[in-house]
Amino acid sequence: MNNLSSSVDVTTKSYKGVDNTLNLHMMRSAIKAPYLEREDEHALACRWKEKGDSEAMHQIATAHMRLVISVAGRFKYFKLPFADLVQEGYVGLLEAASRFEPDRDVRFSTYATWWIRASIQDYILRNWSIVRGGTSSAQKALFFNLRRLRSKLAQDNSQLTKEELYQMISQKLGVSTTDVETMDFRFSSFDHSLNTPLVNDDENSGSKMDTLVDDAPLQDALVEREIDGERRAQWLQEALTNLNEREIQIIRIRRLDEKGATLEAVGAMMGISKERVRQIEARALQKLRRALLNSNTIGAYEMS
Repeated sequence: MNNLSSSVDVTTKSYKGVDNTLNLHMMRSAIKAPYLEREDEHALACRWKEKGDSEAMHQIATAHMRLVISVAGRFKYFKLPFADLVQEGYVGLLEAASRFEPDRDVRFSTYATWWIRASIQDYILRNWSIVRGGTSSAQKALFFNLRRLRSKLAQDNSQLTKEELYQMISQKLGVSTTDVETMDFRFSSFDHSLNTPLVNDDENSGSKMDTLVDDAPLQDALVEREIDGERRAQWLQEALTNLNEREIQIIRIRRLDEKGATLEAVGAMMGISKERVRQIEARALQKLRRALLNSNTIGAYEMS
């Protein structure tokens, strides 16, 4: 929890003097808002869900404003007004509160993160440029992941040509190389209405792209990744209930263990052939995919 407070505090300092429309007092109040224990969170959620208690809703929202600010900070390099990002994130937070089922075995922060991020992403797609883009799910994934993937792939494969880089990105995100090239061009050039201008217009102060393409990991991103991990772990645990005991054992040994045992090793351990292990594993993976696709989960544009 202290890490989240620290990341929000860093975010407030990053925007001091940049976005005067954002009330820094509100942000600092969010940091000081008390965390809710699981029992208190459940009780408040029940009051809101069952009785329409608006005060309970307000307490839940106030306790999670730091989460909104943290997620909004992840998108600061799009150079849209930070106050607007926070406001859109708050809309997502309220949407999550209205849909949250308190009896599900998941914390509200884990559930709400997806709604907060989706609301902010939709706002960015509507306002980032006068040239609209990212209308399909695949293109949205491309929009929000291109810079990160490009940086990682270029770092891991320094000899790649631009065409090879585009090809690898297109395969990972399920889009055409033309889509990748077009989106990359959008990031490397901009129209006059794009983003808020830099405070200092001196040519020696740097260009907008200097801030836009910074792919350094943020503490906000680490917090968000941790929250995402909790949610995905929950999905996986629910999906595993669709497997029988032997399938679960093979999946855990082969796929969930860091070292990942070989087919031969698992076969020797279970007294079956490696081909039989492969067949059981393939069947189990199909069951897991089906369960994950059919589960009542929330789609997100950003990919791991």
